[in-house]
Amino acid sequence: MEQTGFKVYGYRWIMLLTFMSAVAINQMLWITFAPITGDAARYYGVSDLNIGLLSLIFMLVYIVFSIPASWVIDTYGIRRAVGIGVALTGAFGLLRGAVAHSYPLVLVAQIGIAIGQPFILNAVTTVAARWFPLRERATAAGLGSLAMYLGILVGLALTPYLTLHTDIARMLVIYGVAAGLVTLLFFALARERPPTPPCPPDQEGRSLVLDGLKQIVRQKDFLRLMAIFLVGLGVFNAVTTWIEDILRPRGFSITQAGNTGGLMIVGGIVGALIMPALSDHYRRRTPFLIAALIGATLGLVGLTYATGYPLLLASAFLLGFFLLSAGPIGFQYGAEVTYPAPEGTSNGLLLLMGQISGIAFILGMDSLKAPGTGAMTLPLGLLAGLMVLSLLLCTGLREAPALAVHHPDR
Repeated sequence: MEQTGFKVYGYRWIMLLTFMSAVAINQMLWITFAPITGDAARYYGVSDLNIGLLSLIFMLVYIVFSIPASWVIDTYGIRRAVGIGVALTGAFGLLRGAVAHSYPLVLVAQIGIAIGQPFILNAVTTVAARWFPLRERATAAGLGSLAMYLGILVGLALTPYLTLHTDIARMLVIYGVAAGLVTLLFFALARERPPTPPCPPDQEGRSLVLDGLKQIVRQKDFLRLMAIFLVGLGVFNAVTTWIEDILRPRGFSITQAGNTGGLMIVGGIVGALIMPALSDHYRRRTPFLIAALIGATLGLVGLTYATGYPLLLASAFLLGFFLLSAGPIGFQYGAEVTYPAPEGTSNGLLLLMGQISGIAFILGMDSLKAPGTGAMTLPLGLLAGLMVLSLLLCTGLREAPALAVHHPDR
């Protein structure tokens, strides 16, 4: 399709779907143990916190590898950088299945998968920018983020089912084989870039990584956005990690915990399809971010206090719809407001914020849970308060200059 001197290619959708498969399998392996925390603790003879560590390790590793991964993405491109992440995910996913009976070796495998995570996730906006015109980029980033949610959804919903109908070891083998197949798919189909850029020259060039970092730290709107991601993504990481522990004191089963977490992700999938597309249509980012934080705060409050299963499910859907739809819009806003800093750098810094806060929130929720009952009402209430503060920060964000000018051809 020709558009005023530049061209977009149909293969961009093949590339996006290939990338999405890599994102989904990595996130599925991350969240594997969250909905079966109690059962896994008994299987390996360790504490709930040790099982939580199998998810928490992803955040710890991300802090170390995020900026190097962004540098590799921005320097060597999508196919090599994401290829590193996919290869690590496939190799260590298979290893995890082979050593499934040993907690220490499963932890080692989790570390290997975790190293691959930033090489994949930090490339979301880079894939969007390299293959899609500006008018489709929030939608493309939304679909890339949707793959995160799909992977988490499968992990939350399928893991309890496989655990109950087979056992933990066989479940890990199945996931490992799936990771190996996705690795082969990626290297067969992934391409670095289209034959010609999908956008005018003023939306193509990006500065070097270190120069981009210098620009980013001077951009006040992006610093505010980092603080918002510090809270929002941290809440998501903490809630998904402890979903069974959050609900167990109120008498909900592991199946109900998996369904609740799964419905939260379903809400996120629906939100990621709707909200970024509306953001692209109206060429606005900040109103949608504000609306998302309002809705997510209400959903978190419901998840904190609901004692009935229907209200719990409704709250989880509301939380997921708004909190997870804010992610791709925020990623794209960050890439636009920091232009010409590399997309991988801005994307990586935002995800890094969520990993740092995720660690703090996960450990904080475990330490603040009620003695005896294990109820997490207090830490969840504190997280809701932080969401309100992030909402106030969001009201001060300004739209990116690239969206302030109307370009009907983009």
